[in-house]
Amino acid sequence: MKRQSMQPIVASGAKILLLGSMPGEQSLIKQQYYGNKRNHFWPIISDLLNVDLTTPSYQYKCQQLIGHGIALWDVIASCEREGSLDSAIRHEKANDIKGLLQQYPTIRWIGLNGTKAYQSFLKYKKKVDIPELPFTKLPSTSPVPGKNVKSYEEKVEAWREISHYL
Repeated sequence: MKRQSMQPIVASGAKILLLGSMPGEQSLIKQQYYGNKRNHFWPIISDLLNVDLTTPSYQYKCQQLIGHGIALWDVIASCEREGSLDSAIRHEKANDIKGLLQQYPTIRWIGLNGTKAYQSFLKYKKKVDIPELPFTKLPSTSPVPGKNVKSYEEKVEAWREISHYL
C-alpha cells in the first residue's frame, strides 16, 4: 500500500532537525507524528525539555517543539508498506531535506530516530549535496522491540544529545 509522509513541523529559528523514517499506521490515520501512544518519542522529549507532552493536545506538543527550536520530519516522503514496520518499507522516495535545510539555515544538528531513518538518510546524503551538519543515529522510539532493544532510561540518555544544540 502506498504511504505518504506528512508535512514537517518547523519554524524560523529551528536549531535541531529530528528525522524519523516514515510514520506508522496510527500516526498516518491521526495525521500526528508519533501518534501511537506506546511510542516513546513524546515521553522522551518531555523528559529532555522538562515539559509534560504525554497528555496535552497534538497542537500543544508541536508548539513546544517549535518553541524549543526543534523541527520534526521524516527522511522518507513516500513508500510502499503494509502495516507500520520499517522492515516492510519498499520503493522509498526521500523528502527534500536539502531544501528544508536551505530554507531553515539555523538548523545545526540532525537527529535520526532509529536505524531505518539513519540508513535512508545516508543513502539520500550520498545522492544530494546537503549542507555539512553533524548528525547522530539515535535509538528508535518505536514501541516494537528490535534487535538492539534499549531500556527507556537508556533511550533518554542517548537522546540527551539534543540538549547540546538547544
